[in-house]
Amino acid sequence: MDQKYTISTDKTKLNLEVIHRYLSQEAYWCLNIPLEIVQQSIKNSLCFGVYQGESQVGFARVVTDQATFGYLADVFVLPEHRGRGLSKQLMAFIMACPQLQGLRRIMLVTRDAHGLYTQFGFTPIDSPENTMVIKAFTAY
Repeated sequence: MDQKYTISTDKTKLNLEVIHRYLSQEAYWCLNIPLEIVQQSIKNSLCFGVYQGESQVGFARVVTDQATFGYLADVFVLPEHRGRGLSKQLMAFIMACPQLQGLRRIMLVTRDAHGLYTQFGFTPIDSPENTMVIKAFTAY
């Protein structure tokens, strides 16, 4: 990894302002998400921060029981830091995380980053007819 970037699971280093601003203003999946919901999602997830020095430039979280299942969510690298391989480095860090080893399944939903995730073993669902969802579109 580039010497000036680090990745950490230390929640005390997370910059809630940076995370909320990106998610609420730029992330197509949760535009206008309230700060309180972002705070709660961080509290109840395994979180990964990407930093340049002390400044947060990326984020991801996994909702998991740390035994059988994980759901990868809210993955982003700030636009001005893209094109440097940070998304790949973040994904490699996540996939090597000790708390996620041995899970039966890790899932995610993406509209436009299939190329990134396939590099780490993600594939379309084998039997989508077996997968169900309750889709609550909350207008934040």
